[in-house]
Amino acid sequence: MEWLWAPWRSQYVTGLASGGEGGCFLCAARDTAQPKAALLLGRGQHTFVIMNRFPYNTGHLMVASNAHLGQLEEIDAETTAEIWQQVVVCKQVLQEVIHPHGFNIGINQGRCSGAGVADHLHIHIVPRWDGDTNFMPVLGGAKVMSQSLEDLYEQLQPAFAGRGVML
Repeated sequence: MEWLWAPWRSQYVTGLASGGEGGCFLCAARDTAQPKAALLLGRGQHTFVIMNRFPYNTGHLMVASNAHLGQLEEIDAETTAEIWQQVVVCKQVLQEVIHPHGFNIGINQGRCSGAGVADHLHIHIVPRWDGDTNFMPVLGGAKVMSQSLEDLYEQLQPAFAGRGVML
């Protein structure tokens, strides 16, 4: 038997088991003085863009509201407009930099829907490629990621900065 190591996943699993202690990671990323360490790609007036530290696929990004609010109906019109503008920017940047064949874009509302952080609204932008589903997640219980988060950050961040998305 061969082993596929993904030690970075232990932080996620431990967080789930402990109930996610330590506050909201999205708020911490929003307020960080070290954007690269937080995988923060840019900030807007009402939103910010961050890489998912536990991605479903290479290039998995999230757009979150600056306000720590969990329900769609709690978000004001200006924030709603900016969130969707940032989702479009994310899609464009990912198309240019990593060339996916498609995207899953969505919101998980509530813990039972898969929301890792149920009380801080965020939208997932997940790049997809033809053939990116295979036997590994089903039989091996593992997802193979072809690029490190740090390397991908170095590729993506200049593309966001070039669009006026500030850090």
